[in-house]
Amino acid sequence: MNFEWPTGYNYPKPDYLSSSRKRLIPQMLYKGGIFQSWKKKQTVALQKSFFDTLPSLPTTSKSKADIAWFLYDFEFNADKNQYNLALVETIYTEFEPALLRITTPEPGDISDFIHILQTRLDEHLDKNPPDAPSLTDIISS
Repeated sequence: MNFEWPTGYNYPKPDYLSSSRKRLIPQMLYKGGIFQSWKKKQTVALQKSFFDTLPSLPTTSKSKADIAWFLYDFEFNADKNQYNLALVETIYTEFEPALLRITTPEPGDISDFIHILQTRLDEHLDKNPPDAPSLTDIISS
């Protein structure tokens, strides 16, 4: 019996945003803080596609680095017809600038956010719109 995931909107995909907030950041704070107090360097091994979802980190030389980010991905071996885990890239950063960059949000313009919300709300309410103010009216007052 072959099992195949359906494609489209409900196709399973990784939740990198949740992973960075719930797992990576707490570990960096706790374990990284310990390594910093011991004056030790650390490594973080991640899938490259996960690292690519993080904000662009300020890099430094290997000798000045506190963290070496080892980025891995699957590479297909045609001879064996299998995927192998391979180191794709190593990024070097200092602890505090990297942590600050990852934990500092970059909020966009609030009017853009409200517009997106209102557009999505309108899509669901087009058939039977309520007699209520729009999000823009609520925020403006």
